Amino acid sequence: MKAVRFHAARDIRVEDVAEPTARLGAHDVLIKPVITGICGTDLHEYIAGPIVTPVTPHVYSGATNPQILGHEFSAVVADAGSGVTNVKAGDRVSIQPLISPRDDYFGRRGLYHLSPQMACVGLSWKWGGMSELAIVNDYNVVPVPKGVSDIQAAMIEPAAVAIYGTDRGGVQSGSTVLVSGAGPIGALTLLAAKAAGAAQIFVSEPNPNRLAKARELVPDCIAIDPARDNLDQIISDLTEEGVGVDVALECVGLEASLNACARAVRRQGKVVQTGLHMKPASIDAMLWALKDITVEATWCYPVQVWPRVIRMVEAGILPLEKVVTAKISADDVVEKGFEALLDKAGKHLKILVSV
Repeated sequence: MKAVRFHAARDIRVEDVAEPTARLGAHDVLIKPVITGICGTDLHEYIAGPIVTPVTPHVYSGATNPQILGHEFSAVVADAGSGVTNVKAGDRVSIQPLISPRDDYFGRRGLYHLSPQMACVGLSWKWGGMSELAIVNDYNVVPVPKGVSDIQAAMIEPAAVAIYGTDRGGVQSGSTVLVSGAGPIGALTLLAAKAAGAAQIFVSEPNPNRLAKARELVPDCIAIDPARDNLDQIISDLTEEGVGVDVALECVGLEASLNACARAVRRQGKVVQTGLHMKPASIDAMLWALKDITVEATWCYPVQVWPRVIRMVEAGILPLEKVVTAKISADDVVEKGFEALLDKAGKHLKILVSV
């Protein structure tokens, strides 16, 4: 069968690999991926990997490179093991890709995303979404209703990251919010903040294409180019008594963005770190103290959020499909997928791949 596999930096290949042939375990689910997103983590692997893809057997899953990519995807159930009760053949599903022990310290507390042994479908598991078939655990498949499309189902995973950020920030009806960075996660965070009821949303993004997309997603957002505009002054001018925003959501993973969020938030406000930093950041700890702020860091998402995000999508309050900017075939995954996303012009946000 056809699969997109990561071998090394700048070495992603569309290859013919063996189909799953072993008898399904009691809680295994055989799936046919429908459409899969290229994630920022996939891009990092392509540029400088292996980073999270395993060079030696993964401590929990045993997977090693070359790795079939794809952890943001929708699928159709082809078959299920004897102990599977949540899905049956023919069901449409969204894949929750995190795999971890159910009985370690974090698993016993339902904090599966925090296990130090955690693996991920499409990154550290034998199978991934960019293939014709895959095997996952029963807890990795979440049925979706007719009102949720395959594209929307594939976008639940990155949306869960955004929802977790707004949850940790306590964004609620009437909140004032800054979203720093309008890449894929920033764009979804913008939609999540709007869905949570934020009354005033500022978006800071230097790329004009992404800033225009932010205005398209949420027309009443206040779009700011921090390279041209004075972000601090604009937020001061447009918040009550110039105090700043209630919540600042950092979606870039850069030192300058994190510090901008700390300056933008009001006293006793919250800064939420959603973007992943690839190197240490220098911060003004005295400013944090003087403003008495809370800084929240996030890693992935609680896996239990899937049904909630699905309901939000079905209800029309989280139109995450609007973040998709292209759909391509697996044969074009490098040129029209990874390389297109690395284009400094930044014309794309989310590119989906079908195999």
